[in-house]
Amino acid sequence: MSDTQHESVRLAPDPSPGLTTVGGDTPVVSPPAGRRTRRGIGWPARLEIALMTGPTLVVFLSFVILPVAMAAYYGFFSWQGYGPAEDFVGFRNYLLIFEDSTFLAALRHNGIIVVLSLLLQGPAAVLLALLLNRQIRGQTLIRVLIFVPYVISEVVVGTGWSLMLHGDGVVNAVLGKIGLGWLQSEWLSDPKIAIWTLMGILTWKYIGFAVILFLAGLQGIPEELTEAAAIDGASYWQIQRRITLPLLGPTIRIWAFLSMIGALQLFDLVYIIWGQYIADTAGTSTMATYMVANGRTAGEYGYGNAVAVVLFVVSLVAALFYQRFVLRRDTEGAITGGRN
Repeated sequence: MSDTQHESVRLAPDPSPGLTTVGGDTPVVSPPAGRRTRRGIGWPARLEIALMTGPTLVVFLSFVILPVAMAAYYGFFSWQGYGPAEDFVGFRNYLLIFEDSTFLAALRHNGIIVVLSLLLQGPAAVLLALLLNRQIRGQTLIRVLIFVPYVISEVVVGTGWSLMLHGDGVVNAVLGKIGLGWLQSEWLSDPKIAIWTLMGILTWKYIGFAVILFLAGLQGIPEELTEAAAIDGASYWQIQRRITLPLLGPTIRIWAFLSMIGALQLFDLVYIIWGQYIADTAGTSTMATYMVANGRTAGEYGYGNAVAVVLFVVSLVAALFYQRFVLRRDTEGAITGGRN
């Protein structure tokens, strides 16, 4: 081969990573392997998102954010509920709230209700759910009877229990008839007993919701796991402890969150059974009943709005704290699973 032939020969360079050739001449850039090209969202998709989220966003802003903002605004005024709010008092309402021993007692009652709700309703609901998850006679009837109190109106529940637990009510009468007169008591007015009476009523009414929630969680546990453990020689309670309860953990934590928020905002049953004034002396007042008694009823709407803001902040802080330290691994798992 001649020198001119050597010079005319050109070694084609290897295409660099990410380049392909068209017809052997023109390099074309291709995206690296494993990396997706990002595509912008077109106007039709943006319009669809706006139409889907717009109404929900309007309702949320109108009925959640706006009332909270207005309550925070009026909380800085001494306002009687009519006319423009002109008597600006700054943070005086908020300072008076935390200087009032009645509010601090109500805050303490809310804390007690939160703790006792978790301790009483949680274990009882888990045991009932485990029982009803097995094939037993009358299973459907028992489920209905447990869940019925939850769907009954709070007004009906409060009125019924207040009549039965009155000093001359059915409960004391029955105790006297069966020879247990020494157990008769002032269930609603005795400060040492009233809080436990309230917890009994709350447990009776809301345990059905927890049981149904736990039963739904139990349906998602594969039977193969419990069957394999039983074949390996594990007892029934060992299976529940080592397999069922850990897998039921996310459901239990969600229920605990809902129970905690509901206990912090408890109002209706206390207001119906004890009223706004008796609840203070009986030791069952809550932040919500305090807000109504010292806000609307007293004609101090500015002060009542300040109490509402404090109640909102307490509930929000509790929710964020719980989500940060308890629900974190559940939410992170859901987000990770979605990304994968």
